[in-house]
Amino acid sequence: MSRAATPELVRLPVWRARFVLALFLAGFVLVAGRSVYLQAMKTGFLREMGEARYSRVLAIPATRGRILDRNGEPLAVSTPVKSVWAIPGDVEAPPGQLALLARTLQMDPRELKKRLADRARDFVYLKRQIPPEQAKRVAELGIPGIYQSQEYRRYYPAGEVAAQLVGFTDVDDAGQDGIELAYQSSLAGRPGSRRVIRDRLGNIVEDVGSVRPALDGQDVVLSIDGKIQSLAFSALEHAVARSRAKAGSLVVLDVRTGEVLALANAPSYNPNNRAQLAGGDLRNRALTDAFEPGSTLKPFTIATALELGKVTPATRIDTDGGQIKMARYTIRDAEPGDVLSVTQIIQRSSNVGAAKIALTLPPVAMWDTFHRVGFGAPPPLDFPGETGGILRPYRSWRPIEQATMAYGNGISVSLMQLARAYSIFARNGKLIPITLLRTATPVAGTQVIPARVAHEVRDMLETVVEPGGTAPRARIMGWRVAGKTGTAHIAEDGGYAAHKYIASFVGFAPVSAPRLIVAVMIDQPAGRDYYGGLVAAPVFAQVMQGALRMLNVPHDAPLVPIEPVPDEGSKEDA
Repeated sequence: MSRAATPELVRLPVWRARFVLALFLAGFVLVAGRSVYLQAMKTGFLREMGEARYSRVLAIPATRGRILDRNGEPLAVSTPVKSVWAIPGDVEAPPGQLALLARTLQMDPRELKKRLADRARDFVYLKRQIPPEQAKRVAELGIPGIYQSQEYRRYYPAGEVAAQLVGFTDVDDAGQDGIELAYQSSLAGRPGSRRVIRDRLGNIVEDVGSVRPALDGQDVVLSIDGKIQSLAFSALEHAVARSRAKAGSLVVLDVRTGEVLALANAPSYNPNNRAQLAGGDLRNRALTDAFEPGSTLKPFTIATALELGKVTPATRIDTDGGQIKMARYTIRDAEPGDVLSVTQIIQRSSNVGAAKIALTLPPVAMWDTFHRVGFGAPPPLDFPGETGGILRPYRSWRPIEQATMAYGNGISVSLMQLARAYSIFARNGKLIPITLLRTATPVAGTQVIPARVAHEVRDMLETVVEPGGTAPRARIMGWRVAGKTGTAHIAEDGGYAAHKYIASFVGFAPVSAPRLIVAVMIDQPAGRDYYGGLVAAPVFAQVMQGALRMLNVPHDAPLVPIEPVPDEGSKEDA
């Protein structure tokens, strides 16, 4: 029997074992070094990674400040609402439950699925600013990864009555127009934040602390009187509808303080309905739209002539039968006359008379008066989009342009500019600063024309509302009224549209101690009546009488009912 072969022992090289040992030692050193680096030098990174799994920083919304009228009545307030958001990677729900969530949120299921598709995102809004009852139904579904946060939505109690003045905010509660935009920095405040710990279901289990406290916005108190604003809007809206006009604007100024007590525009819009926030109805036409003022500018031409001593209220002017030719142009009066006094030129609104007086004046004198009363520059209100109108340099005026500018053609102004300019006649020659914020403090004003001239023009303006004037419909029971009508063709395609007009009236009362200025503009009345004395003057009377009653202004005229007057005495044309 043979002996089995003994296997030969294989000896490995010593260097190989040492090499493997060295590899293990090197790996250990690397791991130990990395551990020391992360735990001793890079502690912030590990802390962030750990906190990201359970800690979150939540925004603390700031409450936007209120917008109030002068009596403390709210014009804009913020109401708490809920917004629904999600962490897509944490959402766990069967298709049927997601379909129910879409129905509850009134969303397209495909849109909901699209928003939840990117599971790498940590945050996505599903629906913002939903009513509390809808938010409650969402919470009752109990879907993991679906959360709610509190936000604020703007509500406007006055609705369309003060829409263009107050403006509106966007979905993030930032001002987009009107006072909301003009005072955004004061109203908005500053949002805060806090750090919380959440469990795996997203529930807050511990409030770690406040990172930054929220700073609520400040209230803005306007000069607007809510009752007068409502009266102005109602009267204006009715007038625009009755005359089938394109639009209209109305301004009420307090002569003593320069406060804007009402600023209305029609047509308007409902700022609580965000789906319809578009189009021309958003414009605050009284501030943003410029128009040729027509005969409402004649008092400023006459005031310049009176100041320079060119005429007196009794000076007689031959109006050449109500028609004169200059180059290839013809200037006409709506009611032809012969020789008229300066007072009658204002009372009857004679274009020929105003043009003849203007041509006796240096162009720089007329321009200086227009400039000093604020034409050509935006009113000092800092309102978004306010216009300064157009006042061309006097050196470029041709004689025909100076003549037509005397009765409001070739110059454009906003209704707010025009209302403020009339303060020189109500305040004894002083132009008052104006404001949209409540002050209740009398203002001094800047002397623009001599007090004597202001009184003379005021007396002339009172004859406009008397029988024989162009605006007897502007009279009111119990108070003396002074003012001026305007009826201007609308500039179009380098000329003037034959049958498109701006009808206006600007006046103040009571004449013995003026308290209010009311300016009315009706854009393109489409009815048979389009003169300022027929379309705008009645709106002035309604608003002026109501506002004086609300303010308990003492009477300076008998409480005798105003007798109706025929339409024939209410015509003027520019």
